[in-house]
Amino acid sequence: MGKHVVAGAGQVGSQVAGLLAGQGHEVVLVSRSGSGPDLPGVTRVAADAADGRRMTGLARGADALYNCVNPPYHRWAQDWPPLAESLLCAARESGAGYVILGNLYVYAAPGRPMREDDPLTPPSAKGEIRARMWRQALEAHRAGQVRVTEVRGSDYFGPGCLDQSHLGERLVPRLLGGKTVRMIGDPDQPHSWTYVPDVAAALVTAATDDRSWGRAWHVPTTEPITARQVAERMCEIAGVRNPGVRSMPHWMIRAGGLVSPMLAELEELRYQFVRPFVMDSADFQTTFGVTPTPMDEALAATIAWWRDRQARAA
Repeated sequence: MGKHVVAGAGQVGSQVAGLLAGQGHEVVLVSRSGSGPDLPGVTRVAADAADGRRMTGLARGADALYNCVNPPYHRWAQDWPPLAESLLCAARESGAGYVILGNLYVYAAPGRPMREDDPLTPPSAKGEIRARMWRQALEAHRAGQVRVTEVRGSDYFGPGCLDQSHLGERLVPRLLGGKTVRMIGDPDQPHSWTYVPDVAAALVTAATDDRSWGRAWHVPTTEPITARQVAERMCEIAGVRNPGVRSMPHWMIRAGGLVSPMLAELEELRYQFVRPFVMDSADFQTTFGVTPTPMDEALAATIAWWRDRQARAA
């Protein structure tokens, strides 16, 4: 068993830490507040991931350092450069393998399923920030300074996914409560949805298999379905009436962006929800022998988590 350092205790980082601890590894989970799951084998540390010297010390002797940090959308331009530099430096100085949690923003607006070897020509400022991070890390890898890999998923859903998930707080509790759901974009466009436990498992697999280094990978993800189909299937599994899904008018999103930084930042990513947004994860599945969690099983677990959350709140 080895030592693993996870930067970021959010919806992905916490699950990575839990998975690693369950496998018997020593885990250091780093966040500004020192939050995260209270589990045997997990040491929670309050630290700023942008502090390169502090992160280097924490990563000393580690097999892998995971970048699961998630700055607020409206602060990416300010927060990501120092965070990325700090974590890359920590991996380089400590000798830990560097595993980056990425996303699909780095590709052009797709006209076909996205693959890992697609050019990095993002149509958004956020995508360019992420593409620059990956180019810098890959350059360091090719120079022999560090071992790096990036694991990219599509929009997340599953237990623990709240306001940052399109299939989270804005969808599940409303469906369970019989309320109509309003989605950003066109709810009838095919879309890839990535289950968060599959994201955590892919990150751990990449960190513990030498075949992962030096390239990006896509998280095993089920075949694309529309947001409307997700809602219909979720209601069937939950045994509730389907209240329906409607598209949120574009003018409403633009107006909401005047008071909500989150909605304002979604404007440049709108292309992902008004046309097919599909990823191909065959490379990871074939190379590592891993398949995605079946959609019905993932939706059932998501419903159970939300119902438990609602019961505890009541």
